[in-house]
Order: sequence, then C-alpha cells, then structure tokens
Amino acid sequence: MRFSIHTLYAYISPVFRKRRMRRFLATFTPDSSTSILDVGGLPATWRSVSCRARITLLNVFRFDGRPDSVDSPIVTVVGDGRNLQFPSQSFDIVFSNSVIEHLGTFEDQQAFARECRRVGGRLWVQTPARSFFIEPHLLTPFIHFLPRSAQRVLIRNFTVWGLLTRPSAQQVCDFMAEVRLLNRAEMQALFPDCTIISEKFLGLTKSYIAVR
Repeated sequence: MRFSIHTLYAYISPVFRKRRMRRFLATFTPDSSTSILDVGGLPATWRSVSCRARITLLNVFRFDGRPDSVDSPIVTVVGDGRNLQFPSQSFDIVFSNSVIEHLGTFEDQQAFARECRRVGGRLWVQTPARSFFIEPHLLTPFIHFLPRSAQRVLIRNFTVWGLLTRPSAQQVCDFMAEVRLLNRAEMQALFPDCTIISEKFLGLTKSYIAVR
C-alpha cells in the first residue's frame, strides 16, 4: 500500500477525535431523543463513540452506502453550511469538527457561524487554533506564520503534505484559498453567545471549541 498523507492522518486524527468526542458527550449527554446536525462531518466521527442521538450528517458530497454509527442510524444530506436549509432551532445540537477553517474567507466563516447558531439550540463547533505551532493540514511547524508569498513557494517541497502529495502549483493556490485558520478573538467574534474552550496539547492551545 502506498503511504500517503491520508495514511498519516489516519494514525494521528483518531487520537484527538476520540478525546474530543468524549468531552462532547460529557458536556451535552445526548440520548435517543436528541437531534444532532453534524455540519461537514464524516461517519467515522460517530462510529468511534457510543451515541444514541438522532444524527443528520450534512456535507457537500453524497456518501456511498449506509454510514450508520454503532448505536444509531445516520441520515445524510447534501448541503452548504453557509446556507442551511432547515428552520431556525430545528436541531437540539449543531456539531461541527474542523470544518469552518476550510471556508477561505472570514465572510464565509461568518455565514457558516450564523447558520449554525440559527438552526441549533445548543452548539459545539471546533477548529484548529492558528496559534498552534504546527499547521494541521500541512503537518509542518511554523509555515503558516510566514507571509503568504513565502508559503506559496515552500509548501510543495518543505511541508509533509507537499512532499507526500506532490501538489501542482494550482493545487497549492487552491489550498491557500481554501484554508483560513482562526485565532481566539475571531472565534469569539463569530460565536458571541458561546464559551470558547481551548483544547490543549503539550500545554499549548491546539484548537478552539465554541460551546453554547
């Protein structure tokens, strides 16, 4: 099997995801009567935990097969997190994990945050912290602190993602247009009615979670 960036993610991501999901379940204690909208989520998130809630999984693409969790069926829908086609307060909880940073502009992130706050009674929205020394998508330290012109030159040959993926110049540009990491002040501005929790690793803030 050819080693790829996805292989590396498969080793790293579950460790943090399982710990985060345990915290989510302890915070909200959802049961079979709880409705959850996972905006931009994947079935693997819910397969890794015991959660009997009624889960609607929204993404920009369709899932193949039946992405059921261990304990409860998952309804899948195609949609845009910036324009959710649901009535206000139609879900008990809106959940999102490492999605909002992929929207490219602060304006799109504002639209995403407004929609999540509108359709959910309670809220759990997580995103990597820009202040953390490793850029989580490139798996490389400090590069996201450099000017964008320098990042554009370095990404292909001086990041783990670049060396494993060998992206074209256009793919590098697409990545830079898509990913916009957030700082704590921006998260608080996007979710003014939420508590912003810092998720730590090695004593440093690795990600932020907006909780309502």
